[in-house]
Amino acid sequence: MLNRLLRRLRRFFRKSSTVNNEPINKVSLGVIILIDIFILVNVFIGLNDISQWPISPNQEYGCYLTWNSYQTSDSETKEYDVLRDAISFLQQNSVPSLQADYQRLNADHLGGVSETCLQYAQRYDAVNTPENQERVRQIAQLQTQIGELETANQTIREEYDSTLLEEIAGQPRDQSINTVEAAQARQELEANSRNIATLKEEQQVLQNQVVESAEGDRFLTLLNDTAALQTLENQYDRASFWHPSIEILWQGIFLVPLLVLAGAVHRYGERRGYGLIALISWHLVVIFCIPLVIKIFEFLQVGVLFEVLSNVISALLGGLLFLVSYLYILLIPLLGFGLIKFFQKIVFNPKVQAASRVQKSRCIRCAKKIHAHDTHCPHCGYDQYVECAHCHRPTYKFLSYCRDCGTAQQ
Repeated sequence: MLNRLLRRLRRFFRKSSTVNNEPINKVSLGVIILIDIFILVNVFIGLNDISQWPISPNQEYGCYLTWNSYQTSDSETKEYDVLRDAISFLQQNSVPSLQADYQRLNADHLGGVSETCLQYAQRYDAVNTPENQERVRQIAQLQTQIGELETANQTIREEYDSTLLEEIAGQPRDQSINTVEAAQARQELEANSRNIATLKEEQQVLQNQVVESAEGDRFLTLLNDTAALQTLENQYDRASFWHPSIEILWQGIFLVPLLVLAGAVHRYGERRGYGLIALISWHLVVIFCIPLVIKIFEFLQVGVLFEVLSNVISALLGGLLFLVSYLYILLIPLLGFGLIKFFQKIVFNPKVQAASRVQKSRCIRCAKKIHAHDTHCPHCGYDQYVECAHCHRPTYKFLSYCRDCGTAQQ
């Protein structure tokens, strides 16, 4: 087994660095390697681009996270907060409307934004009226004034406590380190507290006006619809479950034609004896196989199969998800063994290849053109014949019957 693997490795490296069985010079090999790197980078760029073509769950159900955050919040001001965030988002990000953003997603991606989120966007945009913008601006100004007064009160309290200690100790006023007397400090604290209370009342009135506006009320009515959110959550979870597999499927659609085309060009180059074309196309086959193998393992690790196995093990054995790793350690070698057998028996079956090459007067191993009477290939030196066990005359290797006596060969 090890010797067979080593032979395949030697054959691989020989095939990757020779033209018509002659070693390629180092400069040319370096150029080919640079081309390989350039193509590999562009393949991964193409894979990334095509993976972003199908709309993602976060794009298709873009309103879900904000909606769910609103319903799970226990803040007393969550109704005003969600309306303020909507108005601020549309102003600060220079976004014409959330609907326009969703329509852009529909145009740029395969699939579209859910109807529920489109309805959400319509009511979201309606909140951003000039009246509500002015109210939010006034509330922000009031909040700034409240913050300044609270900061001033904190400073006065610190000095007030120190002034009281000085008066208790009988320290003369002209030796005090504080700028205000205790009585004056108390008066300022009370005045500031009254102003803060008044500003908060004004702020609350403006917040109520935003919440009770016709546009705000329509938006909040939708946000408070628990049944609609539950339906949206189920759709979001289902899309999140299938999206990794769909993404990898599209990447496979991108890779497979490249791999098939490179393989076809390689076989054509070998049949026609175009060594340089065969070499470059062989490098392309290897390059396209690298991301394909990676994507197959990604599918097994993050696709539907992994989710199903995780759910089954969670249902049967609770939280022992590490058992999924044991299962993969068993399954992946078995899958690899099956693939190797498949390629050996069907795709790269020596008997199938030998029959086709003998008919075309080509070397059984390297497929180069040879004469019918050649016992060894002049290109690779491979012996074309084997002795028949019945008539002891030479017959073609890997073919089922002797060419002279017709006896079945082992």
